[in-house]
Amino acid sequence: MNRNTRTFIVVAVAVVVAGVATYLVNQAIQHRPVQQVQISQTQVVVAARSLPTGTLLTPADVKLVGWPDNARIPGAFTKVEDLANRGIVVSVLENEPLTDAKVAAIGAGAGLPPSIPPGMRAIAVRVNEVVGVAGFVTPGNRVDVLATLRDGDNSLTRVVTSNVQVLAAGTALEQDKAKSGQAMPSSVVTLLLSPEDAERVVLAGNEGSIMLALRNPLDQEPTNTPGMRRTTLATGGEVAPAPTVIPAVVRSVPRPRPVAVPLPPPPPPEPRPYVVEAIRGAKRTEEPIR
Repeated sequence: MNRNTRTFIVVAVAVVVAGVATYLVNQAIQHRPVQQVQISQTQVVVAARSLPTGTLLTPADVKLVGWPDNARIPGAFTKVEDLANRGIVVSVLENEPLTDAKVAAIGAGAGLPPSIPPGMRAIAVRVNEVVGVAGFVTPGNRVDVLATLRDGDNSLTRVVTSNVQVLAAGTALEQDKAKSGQAMPSSVVTLLLSPEDAERVVLAGNEGSIMLALRNPLDQEPTNTPGMRRTTLATGGEVAPAPTVIPAVVRSVPRPRPVAVPLPPPPPPEPRPYVVEAIRGAKRTEEPIR
């Protein structure tokens, strides 16, 4: 047996031995029992299905699932009984944990009232295709409320309140998921306002007309404008110039010459009385005769 033959035999045996060893190791790994690491869990209540805003919870709407203790959610519920007959204030998805911020208080009921934060008010505004931005003012949007007060040349349009949340459009408390991005025509829109802003909107609606301006939800800056008057609009957005004052023409008027007024003649002198000289001894006197 020459040297090349011996080398070939050695290499072939090594390949066969390596293949058998690889197969045996692979089989041993596949048949190795799976080792499970026990993680401490807590039972939390999650939604059994997608729940829209205003839903009154029942035991069929929720379920318990295990949740890792190292990722515990603040405000989560651990008992199904704690959510019985409580309303949903924000829409939740299937298997989403329910927390205090997503459900109404005990006894608050369901529907729109539980979704109104403390200190705020819900006010309905009558709209049409123009006022409601062709139906694109839907629940969850943000709008500015503009009012127009008509008073002849002194008519004014300005923003009454800005960055207002839309609670409902008609009777819908949330956007239809199947029609997301599409218009929702309605005749009434419910706005979330503070009591002071609610007074402004009601007064503007009674004294003039209102219009809703749709905002980008990422734009949170308040709208501060001086308003637009009719006179300003007529001048192309510039302040109307002051009216030209025509100077008065002053003409010199000749003064009348003074006229001498004759004085009345002096009264005639009184006649001189007659005087009689009387001599009495060494004394002489004159006595007038009248």
